[in-house]
Amino acid sequence: VAQEAVSLNWARVPDCSIFVAMPSCGCFDFLSPSAKRPAPDYNNHHFNSSKWKAVKPREGDIIIVTAYKSGTTWMQQIISELVFQGRNKPGSVGDLSPWVDLRVPPAEVIGPVIEAQSHRRFLKTHLPADAFEPYWNPKGKYIYVGRDGRDAFMSLMNHYEKANDAWYGALNESPGLVGDKIPKFTDLGSVSKIFDRWISEGWPTLPLESDGWPFWSLFYNAKTWWEKGRKHPDQVLFVHYNNLLENLEGEMLRISEFLGIPVDMNLVPDMVKACTFAEMKKNADTVAPLNGALWEGGGNSFIFKGSNGRWKGVLSEAQLAAYDAKVKKDLPKACAVWLETGKL
Repeated sequence: VAQEAVSLNWARVPDCSIFVAMPSCGCFDFLSPSAKRPAPDYNNHHFNSSKWKAVKPREGDIIIVTAYKSGTTWMQQIISELVFQGRNKPGSVGDLSPWVDLRVPPAEVIGPVIEAQSHRRFLKTHLPADAFEPYWNPKGKYIYVGRDGRDAFMSLMNHYEKANDAWYGALNESPGLVGDKIPKFTDLGSVSKIFDRWISEGWPTLPLESDGWPFWSLFYNAKTWWEKGRKHPDQVLFVHYNNLLENLEGEMLRISEFLGIPVDMNLVPDMVKACTFAEMKKNADTVAPLNGALWEGGGNSFIFKGSNGRWKGVLSEAQLAAYDAKVKKDLPKACAVWLETGKL
């Protein structure tokens, strides 16, 4: 058999001292770019992905995943009801379910708090799947919550507009900031102007992303977790905001089945009521992160309207066309359909 001479490129395997020879003949070109590169570190005004090193994984850990403003707090409330089922909760939802990769508080503070939890843990991340890969728990369960990107953007703008000085101080002035400070909402002009940058420009410290400014990419987040979920369907459940609105009880029971949590059906009506938007709005300061202290108007500003379609009349036809083009370019077709409609 004739053999072609090939040159060898030496590469160090991440996190170990083994070097391997990779032929440059193109015979490994079938690997996707994400398979070839090491997991990215995520750092900006919000992120410090390395904080996950402080979490010692346990069998059965539940990780709630979203890009942002897609039902994250809603899912935390749902999981808290399923885990405790009528029992007194030992803290607020935000305290029970911390956002691990938020860069404040530091790992040495949040790590012991998470380790001390004796109930089944349900933690939160906004990282894309490739950045989360080093912390993947093969015995954990992941719930990815999605929402039409236009609706998520409008909710993000309310979140951003209502942020107070304490919010900006925590993100921009706490030690360890990587890259630029997040700009003030009032310095950026209209929501429409922000959308033009959000849809077309990434944050400089997140080089794999091409949109999401001044936060991070919703599309990259969805795409990476969609791919991860297709490889691990027994570990990743996709839940859509629309379906929670339309059939909250059915979705809660579907989630409980996925998590292997037996449900006392006598308690279901009260559990579902506790997870309705009206009830969460009534108890907004106990549901919102840090009891709503980082937003003008407190938890009622964070738990805002819970409705869809607010982008209508705000975004122009040209902007909606740019959104459609971005979705078509960046997302697998089935993922794009699910993100818009909730249909799998």
